[in-house]
Amino acid sequence: MLFLWYPKCTTCQKAKKFLDERGADYTPRHIKEENPTADELRTWWKASGMPLKKFFNTSGIQYRELGLKDKLPAMSEEEQLELLASDGMLVKRPILVGEGFVLTGFRQGEWEEKM
Repeated sequence: MLFLWYPKCTTCQKAKKFLDERGADYTPRHIKEENPTADELRTWWKASGMPLKKFFNTSGIQYRELGLKDKLPAMSEEEQLELLASDGMLVKRPILVGEGFVLTGFRQGEWEEKM
């Protein structure tokens, strides 16, 4: 599995602890130092079955500063993917990509179901 996280994020720390306690085999990736590409995001979004908006960190500083709540509805999916790929801090975290699933954010019950 691929685990995208931001080490200073407390939710990401909880998710990592959850994975470690279960002996999960995963590759960690620092979401700010190694931004997901637009192609990766497109693949994960399609595989997730979720609306693209679920991949945005709506509680993040950049989201608010850029006024994305009002701008996103007018943007194309390609524009949104390129924007997400431009800054890892815009991306909802953590993200867990596994065989046949993609999870954004950490909701323990949902993660337990997939593992």
